[in-house]
Amino acid sequence: MSHPKLASIFNKDEKKVDWHDKALWFVRHKRDKSVHHVQGWEELRNLGHGIKAHMLSNLDIYLREFEANANKNGVEVHWAANGEEHNQIVHKILKDNNAKKVVKSKSMLTEECHLNPYLEADGIEVIDTDLGERIVQLAKEPPSHIVLPAIHKNKHEVDELFQEHLGTKPCDGDPQYLTQEARKHLRQKFIEADAAITGVNFAIADTGGFVVCTNEGNADMGAHLAPVHIACMGVEKIIPKQEHLAVFLRLLARSATGQPVTTYSSHFKKPSDGRKMHIVIVDNGRSEQLSRPDFRASLHCIRCGACMNTCPIYRRSGGHSYDATIPGPIGSILSPGKDLKKHSTLPFASTLCGSCSDVCPVKIDIHSQLYKWRQIITKETPQPFIKKKSMEIMGTVFAKPMQFEKVGKIARWSLRNLPKSVINSKPNAWGKARDLPTGPKESFDDWYKKREENKGKKD
Repeated sequence: MSHPKLASIFNKDEKKVDWHDKALWFVRHKRDKSVHHVQGWEELRNLGHGIKAHMLSNLDIYLREFEANANKNGVEVHWAANGEEHNQIVHKILKDNNAKKVVKSKSMLTEECHLNPYLEADGIEVIDTDLGERIVQLAKEPPSHIVLPAIHKNKHEVDELFQEHLGTKPCDGDPQYLTQEARKHLRQKFIEADAAITGVNFAIADTGGFVVCTNEGNADMGAHLAPVHIACMGVEKIIPKQEHLAVFLRLLARSATGQPVTTYSSHFKKPSDGRKMHIVIVDNGRSEQLSRPDFRASLHCIRCGACMNTCPIYRRSGGHSYDATIPGPIGSILSPGKDLKKHSTLPFASTLCGSCSDVCPVKIDIHSQLYKWRQIITKETPQPFIKKKSMEIMGTVFAKPMQFEKVGKIARWSLRNLPKSVINSKPNAWGKARDLPTGPKESFDDWYKKREENKGKKD
């Protein structure tokens, strides 16, 4: 289904829409308070943008450098052209090590590649260990946010879910009790695991090491207890030097949740004695996006989710309405590049207010890229008849000043004189939740002409 149809389903529960909106705006507000305490925040953003732009322009060089250094460290590096190859590689590593139980920390790449169902089809148990990810896994749902995967569920829904799957007692959504029960449940899974899978936040070319950022320590628990560690990363996660890491760690947590730094920024370089470490580097459409001059900057993304927290459309339509692994404004740029027909409505799920670009820690021009996708989609995919006709009529009206003036007079008169029941009737969807202001008696153009005439008389 299209984004508007899926959003309309989410909007049926108005109370949920309201708290979803407020919860995400609270996170955005925390981000604002946090960055205002950082001297040179804009310079940090400029540095992050510049490092990413340089990396993408020399991506082949840094990928080869990373592979060479990782191999020196005793890490086995694998390359995957797409999601299917990624899944096959991970599956083979697990089979070679007789691994039947896997613990996995948050990884949007493995979500993108649909790794869990692929492994489960062969009888391998995969347990997501991030609490939000575990909640949506139990609910058999995809994440609705890249940092807050279960933001669409309230504590009472989680209470019922845990009663059903973990055998917990009813607790009226007590977060402390639910967290303690989740910890007990997951602790046993960590102990039993044959292998651990993590994502990668940053991979450093000049050391061959990588960093995984979490707030729960679940990546560390899995990687340090299991004999096999598999790290999965997109090609764009490379940064050139260790010294660049400080820039991105300062940008990431503040933009994501308003924290000075993530609770755990775990550095992995080589396997400890008797253990194995693998890195799977995945393209899956990233090279194609890199080849598009208008959209290559979308690969700067460090997956902080700030654009989602600020977006008025995302906040009131929910992440599942995007029907994509990465929802929100940045996902609306990435998804059409992979399947233009399926995701043709996503670039239109934006007010183009520019708030997403304003908060992006690496200065991706998100709203400009959404606008550019709209031009491509309008040319290359059929548009709904009503939308097409309404745009043609508006274009005609706006192109003829006299017609525009007449329409403006009718609209102003209507807003002043017609009853609200007519103004807010069914065609005016906005009228369901807000009133239009009373129409002025004259347009700005009329007011300006009178003002100039009066100035002339005084002179």
